[in-house]
Amino acid sequence: MMKRLFVILISCLWLAVPLSAQSNKLIRELESRRGALQKQIAESESILKNTKKDVGSQLNSLAALTGQIEERKRYILAINNDVEAIERELNTLERQLRALGKDLKDKKRKYEASVQYLYKNKSIEEKLMFIFSAKNLGQTYRRMRYVREYATYQRLQGEEILKKQEQIRKKKAERQQVKAAKENLLKEREGEKVKLEAQEKEKRTLVANLQKKQKGLQNEINKKRKEANQLNARIDKLIAEEIERARKRAQEEARREAAARKKAEGSQSSGTGTAAKTNSKPLEAYTMSKADRELSGNFAANRGKLPMPISGAYIITSHYGQYAVEGLRNVKLDNKGIDIQGKPGAQARAIFDGKVAAVFQLNGLFNVLIRHGNYISVYCNLSSASVKTGDTVKTKQSIGQVFSDGADNGRTVLHFQLRREKEKLNPEPWLNR
Repeated sequence: MMKRLFVILISCLWLAVPLSAQSNKLIRELESRRGALQKQIAESESILKNTKKDVGSQLNSLAALTGQIEERKRYILAINNDVEAIERELNTLERQLRALGKDLKDKKRKYEASVQYLYKNKSIEEKLMFIFSAKNLGQTYRRMRYVREYATYQRLQGEEILKKQEQIRKKKAERQQVKAAKENLLKEREGEKVKLEAQEKEKRTLVANLQKKQKGLQNEINKKRKEANQLNARIDKLIAEEIERARKRAQEEARREAAARKKAEGSQSSGTGTAAKTNSKPLEAYTMSKADRELSGNFAANRGKLPMPISGAYIITSHYGQYAVEGLRNVKLDNKGIDIQGKPGAQARAIFDGKVAAVFQLNGLFNVLIRHGNYISVYCNLSSASVKTGDTVKTKQSIGQVFSDGADNGRTVLHFQLRREKEKLNPEPWLNR
């Protein structure tokens, strides 16, 4: 009996711990993540402008609209994932409610049995007879303690039933809250789908207009390709020069270290009379200084965490690599980086600590290269640059204002590239979106 009472008391202490608001926490976390995407959607919508009649403007509008559609699809996918997470939470709550109901039923059964027992043995005389009919003093003491503990046990059982009923009430309220969150999400998803359908319809109309202007469209694509090739050739040349400068710095550092070792070994051999042998790497093996190697490692460790290279709201309007424009025949793009459209007044900003390797102008616009060890980030299409070659920059530091095209509704696009020495990288997996 004592062992049984001990187990019951331990169970009571465990049940006294308040239920955690796990569902509330989950809903808040999901809302926070979704809120960031929702804000991005709302801000990027303001970037979209009315299309003009010329082919170049319509092609740019198509790119912006496609980027907006991709953002909305990403948001709908986030809603779908949140709905699934909430559905799993509802299933967990249902299991917990069933377990609590079963436990409450068991406690009521035990309480009812104890009440019936006390009713049958309710008189003082019966309790005294039970105590004083003991064979010895020790048994008398144990019977007295049993009577007292049984009364306490009955009281605790009654209290535990009340606690369990309160737990069930709270759990049902929690379930109701989660259900309401799910219903709101489903309504929001339907609203986003309606907006997505409208944008896709607008895109089809825009594509149809461009298809009627195939000759002008091809001329515009050729013009853009020529400008891109000119820009990339200049970037490639400057990066090759920067790599050569970095190699020379590394070799000079290696020479100094080798000379210092040789001097130290000479002093040691003159004292001992023996010549020391060293196994040093050839100078050609040194391509980065120690500082560059450390910066490269830090940069690589932040893959997926680097900030967007543009301030404020944005849409990625052109992705990395070769791809055909959906709905337009013979329209293929080859982007060495990504194009990010922002609002007029947007600033280009460094994605990581580094040193400005080059600032140059092309077709009246500024372009900035920043070295992060053996990684180089490239920021193009700036109306002004606030840094110069050799400057040290910090993460998120403004390096210039992105050009806004007054002839195209203030269209503001940053062309961004990322290189690992001469290797061209897709910037998107490196950025925190």
